[in-house]
Amino acid sequence: FHLAVEGPGGLDETYQKQFDAYCRIFERCGLPYEVVEAELGPIGGSASHEFMVPSPTGEDVILKSDKGNYAANVEKCEIGMRKHSFDGQPTGELEKVHTPDCSSIEDVATFFKKKLKTKLKPQNMLKTLVFEVSTLTPQLIDQIRSQFRHSGLQTVTTSIDKAYFLAVVRGDHDVNEAKMRDIVLKTLPQGDFSIALADLEEAQRFGLVVGYLGPHAVITNPNVSAIFVDPDAALIKFTVTGANEEGYHVKHFNWTRDVLDPLGADVDQRAFVADIRNAADGDPSPKDDGGVLRETKGIEIGHVFKLGCKYTDAMDVTVLDEKNERRSLLMGCYGIGVNRILAAAIEREAPHAGHDDNGICLPASIAPYAVVITPISYTGAMRETAQRLAGELEAVGLEVLVDDRDERPGVKFKDADLIGVPLRIAVGEKSLANGQVELKDRYEDQPVLVAVDEAAGRAAEMLGGCDTTR
Repeated sequence: FHLAVEGPGGLDETYQKQFDAYCRIFERCGLPYEVVEAELGPIGGSASHEFMVPSPTGEDVILKSDKGNYAANVEKCEIGMRKHSFDGQPTGELEKVHTPDCSSIEDVATFFKKKLKTKLKPQNMLKTLVFEVSTLTPQLIDQIRSQFRHSGLQTVTTSIDKAYFLAVVRGDHDVNEAKMRDIVLKTLPQGDFSIALADLEEAQRFGLVVGYLGPHAVITNPNVSAIFVDPDAALIKFTVTGANEEGYHVKHFNWTRDVLDPLGADVDQRAFVADIRNAADGDPSPKDDGGVLRETKGIEIGHVFKLGCKYTDAMDVTVLDEKNERRSLLMGCYGIGVNRILAAAIEREAPHAGHDDNGICLPASIAPYAVVITPISYTGAMRETAQRLAGELEAVGLEVLVDDRDERPGVKFKDADLIGVPLRIAVGEKSLANGQVELKDRYEDQPVLVAVDEAAGRAAEMLGGCDTTR
């Protein structure tokens, strides 16, 4: 909690301290983490960062510039400048096609292929979604209707307590709800608005047939205030899209003929081009420096937020400042996933993957033991050497397990690999006869022979590498 954003003890200073502390924690855990910009989402605030461990089994999609200067999760990731143009002659007259039970892009593509013998790719289609804007203040909805009213259409039905906006992307892309929410807010008058995908039944009640929507609904439906088009959706030809009628789509949709020209003088107030889709592999970096976004997956292990006054204001949490005046408190929120750290260590990607066919491969700092000493037989000189090495390693701060079980060597070796011990020291009768023991790095195929007197120092050296690089 804070009284100020800047200055000593302020939100910014504490946020940075927490951020830096998380970095140190994950470095000491031996995790190859990345910090990515994150979408604020319903929690709100002014800044948010996620700490991610790259993993092919990660639940979050991360986009990173190949220039190494930008990374964000898919909900937050912006896309660099893309050329767009609504120009282009129609490829034919607008033709309505009966497409029963085809409310998805995939369904329509399959229908065209099987029924019409026409190969139709999703990138040659338009996907139109409808968003609703709600507010507790009816006057604000009236302001929206007035601001976006089409001079050639009747005023929006006054019984509706919502305003509707269309989002259009290419058929193989997905609308980013957070981006759409932000861009719509920028066009609205001042006020407290809620923006979300429209309720299916509500939208259909006012003629917005979800699953069969087309961009020209902004012309034909007086309940639609405006349309937002992703740049890539403005370029495609032979466009197939919804017909704004249940069970029908249209061919040869043309932006100029079917939307821009009918909007006439209102086009600049009701049709907008904006980045409203999820970023994808191969998109230009938002740094606009020639970088290309590359997609990976990651496991979230930490998250930090600057929340501001959203929750303290909602709960009327105030304090008296030095002037004896009541002030709202600023908040920061900091979460770390203790269980996720272990899961991410196991699921991390190559070259130092967290598991293989033999079991887990853990960094030394979070492994159950840093070293397992495995005497082939826990008797005589082998026992004495195992105990000596254990004492030397513990003296330098390493956690050591001596496997004194009466088991075959192969069983002991397999169990050590299974639970992820980074380093194994095998003490055998033959190697001891030469004054040596075997050191086996969990990531290496073959052990190395080391003099007994040098074994503890060599082991500590090898495990130091595990801490810092793995």
